[in-house]
Amino acid sequence: MLSSPLSSFERVDPVRPLAPYIGGKRALAKRLVSLINSIEHRTYAEVFVGMGGVFLRRDQKPKAEVINDWSEDVATFFRVIQHHYLAFLDMLRWQITSRAGFEKLLALEPSSLTDMQRSARFLYLQRLAFGGKVRGRGFGVDPSTSARFDVTKLAPMIEAVHERLAGVVIERLPWADFIARYDRPGTLFYLDPPYYGSEGDYGRDLFDRSQFEQMAEQLRGVRGRFILSLNDHPEVRRIFAGFDFREEKLVYTVGGGAKAKTVGEVIITN
Repeated sequence: MLSSPLSSFERVDPVRPLAPYIGGKRALAKRLVSLINSIEHRTYAEVFVGMGGVFLRRDQKPKAEVINDWSEDVATFFRVIQHHYLAFLDMLRWQITSRAGFEKLLALEPSSLTDMQRSARFLYLQRLAFGGKVRGRGFGVDPSTSARFDVTKLAPMIEAVHERLAGVVIERLPWADFIARYDRPGTLFYLDPPYYGSEGDYGRDLFDRSQFEQMAEQLRGVRGRFILSLNDHPEVRRIFAGFDFREEKLVYTVGGGAKAKTVGEVIITN
């Protein structure tokens, strides 16, 4: 039998994600972390880690942690931070915030770069892209704040993420293969797939709408527990019918001075 929640967990300091990422769950993170902490588990497995918007904000960890993302940029980035962060910092040392630098890096083909070059490019673009976009990135400008790519501020953040990743397994698997590999009693999966209706926002061929049906079917048979966060959409409620739904209302603003927008999200569990 599993121990009670938190009794076998280790306290960890939450860490700030290194860059924005579309769908990063900043507004929902506290509620998700509280729910994660309340569920008994020995292994925490995050299926779509992105920039770690939930993973890094957690304040308790079980015996084992695994993060995954099918994006090669994401998986390579976390491996570089885990194993080569000092060399990575040296690579970033003379980079400045500029539209020309952003557009030059945006035009590069990532597969032509070394792992460290690819990760430096990814971090630079994500720090500066408007709204944390991954596909269709644009240079984000906010005249009211300092430059968003400042290595003097980034260095301690990168070191903190490096330390937090000690002992974490980093995978790059299709989401269904990842769940199949780590599913066992005592595993808690957290899934943050693209929103229903916004499947293409993370890049071509990473996720398509038909996979929601496959996801629901696979989750109905898992031996572990799961938490799934999605936008509140009639099709989401149909596809995942039979699971527990928790409704959440979040307020978002996009851009300085933009009118706040209230949106509905759901947290789905078994």
